[in-house]
Amino acid sequence: MAYSRKEFGCDLLKYLANDQEKKMKSALLACLIIIIVAPAIISPTRVAAKQEQLAGSITALCPPGVYLTPPNNCLPLGPSSFLTDMARLGLTIPAKPIPVKKPDPELAFLPYYYAKLQDQSAMIYSSSEDAIADQSPVGSVSWGEGFKFISYSDIVDNNGDNKPEAFYLRNGGWVSSRDVQTRWGATPKFQGLEITEPPEHSFGWVIPVNATIESKRTPSYKTQDLTGRIYDAYQVIPIYNAVNAEGMDWFMVGPDEWVEGRQVARVVNNPIPPQGVTNGRWIEVNLFEQTMTVYDQGKMIFATMIASGIKPYYTRPGLFQIFNKKESTLMSGAFESDRSDFYYLEDVPWTIYYDEARALHGAYWRAKMGYPQSHGCVNLTPGDSHWLFNWANVGDWVYVWDPSGETPTDPKAYTQGGA
Repeated sequence: MAYSRKEFGCDLLKYLANDQEKKMKSALLACLIIIIVAPAIISPTRVAAKQEQLAGSITALCPPGVYLTPPNNCLPLGPSSFLTDMARLGLTIPAKPIPVKKPDPELAFLPYYYAKLQDQSAMIYSSSEDAIADQSPVGSVSWGEGFKFISYSDIVDNNGDNKPEAFYLRNGGWVSSRDVQTRWGATPKFQGLEITEPPEHSFGWVIPVNATIESKRTPSYKTQDLTGRIYDAYQVIPIYNAVNAEGMDWFMVGPDEWVEGRQVARVVNNPIPPQGVTNGRWIEVNLFEQTMTVYDQGKMIFATMIASGIKPYYTRPGLFQIFNKKESTLMSGAFESDRSDFYYLEDVPWTIYYDEARALHGAYWRAKMGYPQSHGCVNLTPGDSHWLFNWANVGDWVYVWDPSGETPTDPKAYTQGGA
């Protein structure tokens, strides 16, 4: 079989070049001889065919860019290869903004005033004078210790120092300031996001357990390769990829930039209706991620963080239908035999019942979202519960699930639930 000069000489060179310097010199001499002699022994037709093949091969590198379809006239290597791999994950340089917008901030405005009571029972009086003088009580808010909030509509401040001496309950009657621990004005202002277009990749919020988090260059705690990039609590971050390393989930939030999964409440677009949804409208509650997404006709339109039931008061997984809506309601109860977990919450705002006593509702008493805290209900910030209340209809679906499989699914493990 005939070889071109280049093929034959270079093959020989490679063979001899594996030896010492002496053999290298011999190989170079052999190449020179072949270049001189080969035209007399190699088929001209074979040479022409080989030259044509070489002329048609791709030898040039593509300009740096994204090449999701392999080009015909260049090699997408080096920077192009990196940019293309990132683009397949939805990461472009510069990064595209997440297609979201903030809801109306007026939705977070609460039409009620709240005050947190002391642990002991709070007496109710028929007049502010009786409340201030602590005489002739006509009832009590609740007996025993617990977590208790009242809703009031008026105050008495005889001294003019903005320190009320008595509170008038919205349901009637007066409570003395002696029984009030604090006026509750620090309701959570966090609001989720309205989704304007189907997102190309996941995103999430930094969970406000710590004030800030710092990303790493590798998904591992074994290295000290911090990036110096700081993310604040509640900050929205993109999520382009997820891996499990050392038993931990890690999210890629930028090129060679990772944060640990427990620090983020992740939103994953899942537009396929759960089996059983018949009207194309459903609310998805992800117990593992502590997020809620809302879908209308297969399109995600809203997403936010939640606080679901803490062990053993889990939020029950399953598919449910909304059966009642209340703009405000009283929630009260206890599950422990000693009533150590007693709660009394007046005017719980924008409540949507879907599973016995379990509901999606505003939780003005919660300081933070993103991790389980409730007695089984799905807690939202007031602004988010208001948005959801306006959107949801009786008969719409609520799909609750835990992708980790850790939440019990046996109905015997659940009571009617609570706030």
